[in-house]
Amino acid sequence: MNEKLITFLATGFYSGLSPFAPGTAGTLVGVFICLLCLPMPWILRLLFVLALLALSFYVAGEAENIYQKKDDQRIVIDEIIGLQITMLPVAINILNLCAAFVLFRIFDIWKPFPVRNLQELPGGWGVVADDVGAGIYAGAVLWLLGYLLKI
Repeated sequence: MNEKLITFLATGFYSGLSPFAPGTAGTLVGVFICLLCLPMPWILRLLFVLALLALSFYVAGEAENIYQKKDDQRIVIDEIIGLQITMLPVAINILNLCAAFVLFRIFDIWKPFPVRNLQELPGGWGVVADDVGAGIYAGAVLWLLGYLLKI
């Protein structure tokens, strides 16, 4: 992939260039991508998320080389995939998307054990893996809330 395409994807269609809260802006792009998955059966959604995950590892690693900085804040493809993972165990609807957005941002910022340690992985793996972990935690809480509240 050429450098322009890598930066376009890594910055979440340039949302990561936001001067204020680029990670939150990238997560918002993730909401819109999730909405595009609305008509998909769950198994296709899962395959889409897995393909996006593989792309994210590659793009994040290449973007680190371009920006010459470990986990540069402009790289938000990791937030996009993190939100997709958060939404996997639940139906795509406005309530779940809003809750997923908040929960994912909390876990992404908090980085509870062992999520913080995943940042030490090399290249794109370290950029993306901590957001995958945050997405798993947030998705589990979201699923549990839905189960307990019967939403």
